[in-house]
Amino acid sequence: MKKMTSAEVRKMFLDFFESKGHAIEPSASLVPVNDPTLLWINSGVATLKKYFDGSVVPDNPRITNAQKSLRTNDIENVGKTARHHTMFEMLGNFSIGDYFRDEAITWGFELLTSPEWFDFPVEKLYMTYYPDDKDTYNKWISLGVAAEHLIPIEDNFWEIGAGPSGPDTEIFFDRGEDFDPEKIGLRLLAEDIENDRYVEVWNIVLSQFNADPSIPRSEYPELPHKNIDTGMGLERMVSIIQNAPTNFETDLFLPIIREVERISGKTYEVHNSLNNMSFKVIADHVRALTFAIGDGALPGNEGRGYVLRRLLRRAVMHGKKLGIQEAFLYNLVQIVGEIMQSYYPEVLENAEFIAKQIRREEDSFHRTIDAGSKMLDELLEKLKATGADTVDGRDIFTLYDTYGFPFELTEELAEDEGFKVDHEGFKVAMTERQELSRSFVVKGGSMGVQSELLTSIKVSSEFDYTRTNLDGKLEAIVVGEEDKAMLSTGMAQLIFDKTPFYAEMGGQVADYGVIQTLEGTLIANVIDVQKAPNGQPLHTVEIVGELKKGEIYHLAVDEVRRNKVMKNHTATHLLHAALHNVLGKHATQAGSLNETDFLRFDFTHFEQVSQEELAKIEEEVNEKIWQAIPVVTTETDIDTAKKMGAMALFGEKYGKLVRVVQIGDYSVELCGGTHMKNTSEIGLFKIVKEEGIGSGTRRILAVTSKEAYAAYRDSENALRKIAQSVKAPRLEEVEGKVVALQEQLRLLQKENEQLATKLANQQAGSVFQNVKEVNGTSIIASQVTVKDMNQLRTLQDQWKQKELSDVLVLATANDGKVSLLVAMSAKAQEKGLRAGDLIKHIASFVGGGGGGRADMAQAGGKNPAGIPEALSEAEKWIETK
Repeated sequence: MKKMTSAEVRKMFLDFFESKGHAIEPSASLVPVNDPTLLWINSGVATLKKYFDGSVVPDNPRITNAQKSLRTNDIENVGKTARHHTMFEMLGNFSIGDYFRDEAITWGFELLTSPEWFDFPVEKLYMTYYPDDKDTYNKWISLGVAAEHLIPIEDNFWEIGAGPSGPDTEIFFDRGEDFDPEKIGLRLLAEDIENDRYVEVWNIVLSQFNADPSIPRSEYPELPHKNIDTGMGLERMVSIIQNAPTNFETDLFLPIIREVERISGKTYEVHNSLNNMSFKVIADHVRALTFAIGDGALPGNEGRGYVLRRLLRRAVMHGKKLGIQEAFLYNLVQIVGEIMQSYYPEVLENAEFIAKQIRREEDSFHRTIDAGSKMLDELLEKLKATGADTVDGRDIFTLYDTYGFPFELTEELAEDEGFKVDHEGFKVAMTERQELSRSFVVKGGSMGVQSELLTSIKVSSEFDYTRTNLDGKLEAIVVGEEDKAMLSTGMAQLIFDKTPFYAEMGGQVADYGVIQTLEGTLIANVIDVQKAPNGQPLHTVEIVGELKKGEIYHLAVDEVRRNKVMKNHTATHLLHAALHNVLGKHATQAGSLNETDFLRFDFTHFEQVSQEELAKIEEEVNEKIWQAIPVVTTETDIDTAKKMGAMALFGEKYGKLVRVVQIGDYSVELCGGTHMKNTSEIGLFKIVKEEGIGSGTRRILAVTSKEAYAAYRDSENALRKIAQSVKAPRLEEVEGKVVALQEQLRLLQKENEQLATKLANQQAGSVFQNVKEVNGTSIIASQVTVKDMNQLRTLQDQWKQKELSDVLVLATANDGKVSLLVAMSAKAQEKGLRAGDLIKHIASFVGGGGGGRADMAQAGGKNPAGIPEALSEAEKWIETK
């Protein structure tokens, strides 16, 4: 077995499959592009689903990749085990309807065992297979694998809902009896027992069925095109090749761990589980943070952002366990970039931005820790006051979820103060949060079901950018899985040899229009255009005449609609450039939609865009419109496009030829959409809304041309109505009038507050005279006329300063709502009277509830009629004490 670096392992895998005719697919962003079913890219096949479900036919049916992936279901296990990770790399080879079982297994065996490649000892390899899959068993036998090295496993069948599915065969490496102290042997594999002896190297999925959850697996129909999907974990492979006890003692993680040793002054010891867990957590989590932030995700409170915030806080807390009190994770970004530079050079290129975001979040968390410590102190004080001896599990989870406090830390601090902790309550709250997190992940099925007919249609179809109407030959009439020769009614999907209709792509909506005879008779209305699996524009139509395959028809695009969409698309390019100039280069596109009446642009940014920044962006876009800059489109190869300075969207796949849309020296982007010939044709640009749509992602809605004029006109009309209301003769006087009215309102509010306070003081004089003795305790219980709870607290302050009684109970009613306040003097508390206990007792009489400390408590209610009874019950309650 060869000794290799991680970079060499990755390269050898890709080189091997390239030698077998595979195209190397670049690693896609961790943030899914146009896939709402995934929170993160979580496997090598995740970015290739469009090929497997037949919605797109690849240029080369043989694909190989090294795909960075992120999974969040095992975060708690990271650091505890040898091989759990959040971010990892999956090496894979894929066949889309090309080769199948024989080639996949043969090549897998060759790559692993051939002296030319990885050179693994055959006797160290074990394979599992699906019991009913005799073909796979026989294939392994034919390659010389001993029968005792083949283990049938019932779970070796891959399926996720409807769509492609099939048996799989897994390859394991035997690390020897040193990793099997109980000498359990092959039962570890057969019974799926967690172990460190048999390390899974590779999983080969033989995708041959269309799964249907409504029928037994034995009745699944065969796929029209069988596929191969494999996955090899790079980290596991490297740990075997480098003979590392765990994945963390490899060149993928050790440089990070060594730097953490230097920062902390602690030593990483492989078999010291107390310290090495913290080192592992930090090394794993900072890799995930670095790559995810580099791909445009940012820490936040939900979805992807919540995952990153949780990872960062977990890493920081483990840093504290190692004695690191200051921000340090951001200093590890450079090391992560250096480790991964050979295949992911963009990490080092973006290192400064990534480190800045991590430092920002670290500093924020350190402030949060202080707030969390204060919250825990207050919580423990309240528990002491009420005599409770257990910290509620939901309170512990709030500290964990909101402030990042590990359960163990809360438990330790609570026990130091003599409290027990509610383990079960914490687990329940944690489970509820995990269920909520899962709801973010899957919003639909995993893959669609292949359309054999559309996949088989390979006639060429050319989209003409320069025309909005032309004559084209009808090549296919598709209804379901039938290719019709003629059709005269209903809905159908059509393919022509050439078309002026734009198929929806890159955020630009599809063209609408009509199909006519050459004489001008309407035959069909085009209501949608999408790409067929082999790339042809696929026209969805409502038929009103007779269509015949092979006939020539006139295709005419709705030019008014196309023109409005083009204005918005060209404005989107200007907006993207303006965002870069005003907010920074990190504000990159995260999605877009160019409709007829508006444009929508999503971009990465870590905070709300200010009104001043929006004004600058809007002004800059309009300046470029008024400068009447020519919009030039060039078709060239990808390398030339990059030399031109063209900005590619990360995650998008580009072919051999690309279109470069250049707006002077202001904007240069790769784009397959349609555009105006000059920016002046846009007319006007207006931002109508800016909002956050997720952690680290903002959205701008804007309008152009006629819609922009209408937006300005509506704003002016609204301003004129305000001018009339404030009696401003001219629009320019509105601001001064409003400022004057605000000042007048402020003075009136201040006067009102003074009068209310005066009234409350007058009431206090009479209320505080009504003191009763109940069971040796003096009490004032009264309904007063004040506006809110704040004024009740003002009366309570006066009562406390003057020591007018042992107990104070006040009530007020406003707009059908009741406010109750109870206060206890030190003397009353010495007798065992608690304000919180009394408020809970009397709040029910006013239809509400409340609580508080021993000295003061408050409550709200919805039944003013119950106030007299509540006050009376307060006296009765004291009688019983």
